[in-house]
Amino acid sequence: MNLTISGHHLEVTPALRSYVTTKLDRVIRHFDQVVDVKVLLTVEKQKEKDKRQRAECNIHVKGNDMFAESSHEDLYAAVDDLVDKLDRQVVRHKDRLQDHHHAAPRRVM
Repeated sequence: MNLTISGHHLEVTPALRSYVTTKLDRVIRHFDQVVDVKVLLTVEKQKEKDKRQRAECNIHVKGNDMFAESSHEDLYAAVDDLVDKLDRQVVRHKDRLQDHHHAAPRRVM
């Protein structure tokens, strides 16, 4: 799995990098066929202070690409919300891949 964590208008500290990595382990635990993960952490240059910390993530899994984003006042809370959204998408994708069809009963003559 390739993991890329980058920051826009902020420096990605080792503490922030390890926090994102440990949170993304939950997604990988549910679905192990993750190929590529790109995380972008941004601080918006807005006048209002409300929800200016933003986290975005692109995940490439076998057979699909997924995207999620989250905004919050706190960057760590934005990352938590982002991982929750990604986890739901990955679990839904995994359920779609599994075969839920049952074999038709055979006719007895």
